[in-house]
Amino acid sequence: MELKTRKRKRTALTIDMFGHPLLLAALTGFLSGFILSVPVGPVNASIINEGARRGLLWALLIGLGASAMEVLYCALAFTGFASLFNGVVIKAAMELISFIFMLYLGIRFLKTSTVPIVAPVEEKIKGRLHPHSAFAVGFVRVMFNPGVFLFWIVLAAYFKSRDWVGTSVGDVCWCVAGVGAGTSLWFAGLSYAVSRGHGKFTEKTLLRMEHGSGIAMLVLALAQGAHIVLQMVRHQMQTGARP
Repeated sequence: MELKTRKRKRTALTIDMFGHPLLLAALTGFLSGFILSVPVGPVNASIINEGARRGLLWALLIGLGASAMEVLYCALAFTGFASLFNGVVIKAAMELISFIFMLYLGIRFLKTSTVPIVAPVEEKIKGRLHPHSAFAVGFVRVMFNPGVFLFWIVLAAYFKSRDWVGTSVGDVCWCVAGVGAGTSLWFAGLSYAVSRGHGKFTEKTLLRMEHGSGIAMLVLALAQGAHIVLQMVRHQMQTGARP
């Protein structure tokens, strides 16, 4: 009972800070979609290379295809795995998993010393499917990157455990819409910048983008770790206070 009361108070406080639960869900999706799109990978590399060679429209369509697949993975993560996030034990486990996962990604991004372009497996799959349009190129790049789907599953559990995204259809839809807006904004901005000057995107610039994503992930991981420790302390204090 005390746990449920505390959870309701935390949810009410979070909603009061942002005015409406749907706004909170949309903002959560927007920020996560934007941050997830920044690390240099196959999609960003394709936009940089193809955008400089074929122009702004081609780069925009690659980003649009990638955003469409991101949104689909995000929607599947929230809807297909929603029932797994209801139990108290499962939520606690997913909070710990999300902390470890974000910590791993942050360290990995910070330790990057070379720009990853396209993995051989992804290039082989792309060659077999023969995508002929820019939209299909971006769509396929994300589709055959299983790490993206895994990341959204972990994030969906994390958002639900923190009550940033509710369980209603409206909350999930607004969060997914926010993800689409965040990813589209990043890819559109990158496409425009590339079309204006490909030479500005040196390997050093791309690595700085990767390291910036790593710092953001570490900040989120530290916040999650602090939240877990605080919950443990509160539980210990309540247990010790009982007669």
